[in-house]
Amino acid sequence: MLNKGLLRRLVEELSFIENKPSKILKVDSVAGGSINHCFKIITSNKSYFIKLNSASDFPQMFEKEAKGLRILRGTKLIKTPLVYTCGNFADEAYLIMEFINSSIKPSNFWENFGRQLADLHTISNNHFGLDHDNYIGSLKQPNTKNEDWISFFIEERINPQLKMALNQGVFSSKISQDFEKLFAKLENYFPKEKPSLLHGDLWSGNFMVGDKGEAIIMDPAVYFGHREVDLAMTQLFGGFHPDFYAAYHEALPMEHDWEERLRLYNLYPLLVHVNLFGGSYINKVKNILQRFI
Repeated sequence: MLNKGLLRRLVEELSFIENKPSKILKVDSVAGGSINHCFKIITSNKSYFIKLNSASDFPQMFEKEAKGLRILRGTKLIKTPLVYTCGNFADEAYLIMEFINSSIKPSNFWENFGRQLADLHTISNNHFGLDHDNYIGSLKQPNTKNEDWISFFIEERINPQLKMALNQGVFSSKISQDFEKLFAKLENYFPKEKPSLLHGDLWSGNFMVGDKGEAIIMDPAVYFGHREVDLAMTQLFGGFHPDFYAAYHEALPMEHDWEERLRLYNLYPLLVHVNLFGGSYINKVKNILQRFI
């Protein structure tokens, strides 16, 4: 439950948002993944979704999340939760967003979602990366700009996670040799594509269905990268409905052998999961390496 000091701060924030004195009527704990503590707060005027976590353990995590959501929302191509504000109280970081009631998928949900993601991916830039670093899950995600995708993928995605895993003793030194073999072959696998604006962490737990039957995406790890990164992430834990991929491909055709290549992109989120959870993700990384080297 929220402590009294934090509640007072949230009342101040909500009063500012509502432009009149606010009173919290009810606080309910809700599901929000394995990283943050999440709550539904009901006032006399409306409901809010609030995330909490340690400000010292995850500095500026909610500021980065809010910025990513605003970047995506600013495209007006796909819906995200409205961000009201974020801040700190003592060591408690908080993020206040609109509360969205989940609805049932209409028959055209996946088709519309696929087209919307394709539209998002048409937004481009002259570099891979972003003008600021952010997070993927609870791990820091570096986004130093690079004009070359392969260099960016190696230096900003794989190597930081691999170094972390090696420092934790998760892998033997042989894994580094295998990755070097893979790096030498990446030019044969990755297509030449311009940077696309990405959600960056688009798995089934990071979207919901809005009250109008529309897709609403959340918890982003935004940057400009190969568009297949998002498609790969959708398949990491079972995949989306076939209508999603068919509609995407119709709107923005994918390069030859894209389904096989998605495994390469997923080395990054799998390494993230190795560092966060270990377990079966270790062998999944090894299996992909052996497949391509």
